Amino acid sequence: MLWVIPVVVVPLITAAFLLFICYYRRRKGSRYARKKRQGENSEFSLFGLAELLEATGNFSEENILGQGGFGTVYKGQLPEGLEIAVKRLASHSGQGFIEFQNELQLIAKLQHMNLVRLLGCCSQEDEKILVYEYLPNKSLDYFICDNNKRALLDWSKLVAIIEGIAHGLLYLHKHSRLLVIHRDLKPSNILLDSEMNPKISDFGLAKIFSSNDTEANITRRVIGTYGYMAPEYASKGVFSIKSDVFSFGVIILEILSGKQNSGQQQCGEFINLLGHVSLYTNLSL
Repeated sequence: MLWVIPVVVVPLITAAFLLFICYYRRRKGSRYARKKRQGENSEFSLFGLAELLEATGNFSEENILGQGGFGTVYKGQLPEGLEIAVKRLASHSGQGFIEFQNELQLIAKLQHMNLVRLLGCCSQEDEKILVYEYLPNKSLDYFICDNNKRALLDWSKLVAIIEGIAHGLLYLHKHSRLLVIHRDLKPSNILLDSEMNPKISDFGLAKIFSSNDTEANITRRVIGTYGYMAPEYASKGVFSIKSDVFSFGVIILEILSGKQNSGQQQCGEFINLLGHVSLYTNLSL
């Protein structure tokens, strides 16, 4: 019966050894991924729900940065000190899951200094969460109409913001691996870093095409923000890179005038900034 001992013991020792190797590699891999997140060229990471709950204080209200169609965005901090912005899919959001998939598809293809960097995601239990770099100066709309905040931006900085947005759009339309049409370009989707450099964000509504596809496209589902939509898109669902250029033009008008195109305020006899500008353009012609 002595032969039974090695038959039983050897497989147990082998199994224990394999479990130890797997545990060691998992811990090593976790430490490596965490170190990578500390660097400037962070790679895409899969976050655990418990990790993000701890980072955001259980998604506390005091950490809310903003809210949108996708859900709520929270400020968080990882154990190593890295600050993050955590976008949590709302359970009632109809478009949220599509946006979640859309941004994940884009992350492997888009890298530019004027685009917000997506650090990773979490898909656990019923949670769908996107994790971005944290930008301390919030979004451009905070500075457009607030006279006190606007005073912090001199002419050279306003020009630099406009140029930065243009560089980001040019990359999306011409220099990225795929042609990307944002479809929801507006000041609240232009985030500002610590040096007030603009970064285009929120690609949940973006459309991706091959780089050779330059023709206009048609959709039955017109989504975006009124006031920034090109007329042919808002009325007929026709969109192309010109749609983003139109939205960019509206943003430039808002930056220069200090007024929002869509909102409660009226511009003279017109309900929005575009109507007001169109009148004076026609008069000058």
